[in-house]
Amino acid sequence: MSSADAVSLTRDLLHFDTVNPPGRERDCARHIGERLLAWGYHVEYHEYEDSRTSVIARAGGNDRKDPLCLTGHLDVVPLGTRQWSKDPFNGETDGDRLYGRGSSDMKAGVAAMLIAARAFADKLNGTPGIVLVLTASEENGCVGSRHLAQLPKLMGRAGAIVVGEPTSNYPMVGHKGSIKFHAEFKGVSAHGSMPHLGENAIYKAAKAIAKLEGFEFGVPAHPVMGSPTMNVGTVEGGSGVNLVPDLARIGVDIRTVPGTDHAALLERLQALLGAEASMDVFSDMGPVWTEPQQEWMQRVFEICKPVLGEKMEARTAPYMTDAANLLTAWPGAPTVVLGPGEAGMAHQTDEYCNMERIRQSVGIYEEIIRDWCKA
Repeated sequence: MSSADAVSLTRDLLHFDTVNPPGRERDCARHIGERLLAWGYHVEYHEYEDSRTSVIARAGGNDRKDPLCLTGHLDVVPLGTRQWSKDPFNGETDGDRLYGRGSSDMKAGVAAMLIAARAFADKLNGTPGIVLVLTASEENGCVGSRHLAQLPKLMGRAGAIVVGEPTSNYPMVGHKGSIKFHAEFKGVSAHGSMPHLGENAIYKAAKAIAKLEGFEFGVPAHPVMGSPTMNVGTVEGGSGVNLVPDLARIGVDIRTVPGTDHAALLERLQALLGAEASMDVFSDMGPVWTEPQQEWMQRVFEICKPVLGEKMEARTAPYMTDAANLLTAWPGAPTVVLGPGEAGMAHQTDEYCNMERIRQSVGIYEEIIRDWCKA
């Protein structure tokens, strides 16, 4: 099977405008689903709302071992404010670079997984098989995968997960978890010349921010991921300089490491901010971590080593992935983040992916499938 097909399929997928918001992955999802059907896969779709379509495709399967999951997302981030020098949806090339929004993050990874899946379409009967999970709406909080993870009948089982996010084909053994919340503070409005008649919500928010800046997580640093982090990323409040503000809101991004109890951490933060702070947690996803010495992870390292030409060491990705949600459906499944894109290109103007890496990734995915299924 020609790995060059993965480059042309990446270009094909780049033509679909799946910028999120609004997303609209349906056309891209159906296009992929029709190909998979033609190759002999059993294909199902899931829409958590209109046009927000995920694809679940399966082949093979037996009772002795759960299937291998290959997963990626179909949505891409907005183009940004800077002018592109290439058409972001046309799949233009220059030397070894394939340009386009989503080339690295992560339509190249999706395309390479599809081409690898095509190579095994008629070889999986009686083997553990594979399941492809291609999600909608990863880019604004892994919404699509969160909905899928709540549907055990649709998701079935999986024994290991390969996430095709951009890693330059280096196998990453996990990533930090994520908690994101807004905290709202209420005050009493008054004229700016008579502040004693009001209650200043911005002062309350400012005191809360000062407490958060000095917050100690109290968990040991992880040997690979390091320590958890917290960032106050937004502050909103007030409607005029001559008014005592009656509302203020802050936005907080926390990244956690294995061993962090999210529920206990949120209770501590609520206690720290006080009863006056109204907390709205809009993202709560655990860290992803597979011991590098785990048997399957070691085999993945062995598969990648000759391609990369270097010794494998335990590394983790800096970003979140859908795996955090998928692991709630498939607890304990060893998980590797491994894809042809360049992590540094994600969300950039003039995003590109190296075509040679796309070709290499097809071979890596094929070897991982062959090893899992012994096909």
